[in-house]
Amino acid sequence: MNPKRKQRLIIVLGILVAVGLATGLMTFALRENINLFFTPSEIAEGKAPLQRRIRVGGLVVPGSVKRGEDLQVSFDLTDNAQQITVRYAGILPDLFREGQGIIAHGKLISGTLVEADEVLAKHDENYVPPEVQEAIEKAGHPKKES
Repeated sequence: MNPKRKQRLIIVLGILVAVGLATGLMTFALRENINLFFTPSEIAEGKAPLQRRIRVGGLVVPGSVKRGEDLQVSFDLTDNAQQITVRYAGILPDLFREGQGIIAHGKLISGTLVEADEVLAKHDENYVPPEVQEAIEKAGHPKKES
């Protein structure tokens, strides 16, 4: 093999290794930072991974909000089929109310307990996040008309 051909082969192999390494690093980063959405029913069925960052959405169950010390709050979420408990430490959004649709970002600690680090509430009276509305409809409860 002549020296020019050997040099090209080394360059091509180097490029292939660099592209493979970059693809592997991107895949790892995406897998670690992806937030999958789950409904309370899916979590109760065990479909959500433990100790991985997830999003969970549903309606806040009336009468379930319990406030503790140091801005600790826990509440139940439902998709009108199953219920899960969400714990959160922080200031809840101004629009957070019982009976409203919310999405919580956090980790599933155990069977039906989510430790949230962010809670997002709807932005007007009639809004329910699309994922939450779809889950409620799947549970056999039609969309409420205004």
